[in-house]
Amino acid sequence: MRIYNILTVLLLLCGLTLTASAQKYGSNAAVGKYVKIRGFKMYYETYGSGKPLLMVHGNGGSIGSFENQIPYFAKNYKVIAVDSRAQGKSTDLSDSLSYDMMADDLNALLDTLQIKDCYVVGWSDGGINGLALSLRHPDKVAKLAITGANLRPDTTTLHPFVYNLIAKTDKDYSDSIKRFGAKPLLKNARKVNHMMLVEPKTILADLHKVQCPVLVIGGDHDAIPTRHTIEIAQHIPLSYLWIIPNSGHSTLVNYKDQFNNVVEHFFKTPYRPISGEDRFN
Repeated sequence: MRIYNILTVLLLLCGLTLTASAQKYGSNAAVGKYVKIRGFKMYYETYGSGKPLLMVHGNGGSIGSFENQIPYFAKNYKVIAVDSRAQGKSTDLSDSLSYDMMADDLNALLDTLQIKDCYVVGWSDGGINGLALSLRHPDKVAKLAITGANLRPDTTTLHPFVYNLIAKTDKDYSDSIKRFGAKPLLKNARKVNHMMLVEPKTILADLHKVQCPVLVIGGDHDAIPTRHTIEIAQHIPLSYLWIIPNSGHSTLVNYKDQFNNVVEHFFKTPYRPISGEDRFN
């Protein structure tokens, strides 16, 4: 029961409430498929047609995290929503997990689907994955929109309350493993959570190498301090920054209409460098 309560808190923290609609997306037998890549079976769902748009959820989430985005973007894009390795229906009970590993998974999926490049939306850990994908496989990402990403595993990039909650959850998982044994699902849940305490470590230093335009988004009361969201945008050559007022971590849930409109405009509009006298416009 204790583990269930911890997971509930973390799901609510990320805005991942399990509504009937969210259960539809992520459990849609009509469109859901598995592909065996890199030693595990990745689950994904596709909707709509047009320019490919990859959606990557946050830590411990699933395709259902994008219940407010999939139907909107599927009107004009081929939406590819994925369950990241060891999360959702993409079961992987091995011991290792990293953002670079998940970025390579996404690249392998795109190769399997014969997609040369795509737009990407990443929420929280999904934003980290998107940045890692753009660095490790720059040809695959045409444009990237991220919200609530952090690029150091400490209290300068995670609000102390959030960091301490993750650390407490990690300890509770470890204690439960000692008490009940290393049961596969419990061990996997600990692996996914523990990653946030040790990663990422190198992405921030490499942001100047990101070649695609990036829209960096955060709530002004996000789990990620605003100063760090600004820091990320400042290090990316072709970046826009959007801080949403009166918002926490769940920007694409609580401000879904505004989020969808702004992100779609970003995808449709060529990147505009702003310097010199343009700063007055």
